[in-house]
Amino acid sequence: MKGLCIVTNGFEEVEFLATIGILRRGNVDIDIYSFHNDEAMGRYGINVNKLNDISKLDYKNYDFLFFPGGPEYIEMERTPWFLNIVKYFMDHNKLVATICAGPTIIGHLGYLKGRNYTCFTSMNEDFGGTYIDKYCVQDGNLITGRSAAASIDFAFMILEAVKGKDEADKVKVSIYY
Repeated sequence: MKGLCIVTNGFEEVEFLATIGILRRGNVDIDIYSFHNDEAMGRYGINVNKLNDISKLDYKNYDFLFFPGGPEYIEMERTPWFLNIVKYFMDHNKLVATICAGPTIIGHLGYLKGRNYTCFTSMNEDFGGTYIDKYCVQDGNLITGRSAAASIDFAFMILEAVKGKDEADKVKVSIYY
């Protein structure tokens, strides 16, 4: 399985780095694209560079989508082409994983109706689904995480979904989780 991660300025560094780190330890092939050429600045000033330029993205070649939370969700939610990517993955029953503020984008698009989910607690609205008071929740093709504190559990839930329990358990042992 090949993963797609999309970030823009203001991303939550812990959610991004922990998730990418765990997935890559589990030998998941995941490409990272930025809204802003080949770099993005996190909410706490950590700059990541040598990312892929979004203008060259062919998102239909990916099996799953991951995007972290943070203040970046505002720009993402206001960007029609990004919303079209999210819709494509959801409508084609491909795995979508998002954490913290990210699930609110999914909710505003109507994809949380009738589903179990979590998100940053104070951002929970009536999305038509069932908010679960846990670090991370999987409901079908959707994995949601609560906050930066949930990043490791969230990453392992994704890893298990794309590579299986055995691979996730190997990585857990390797980092003394």
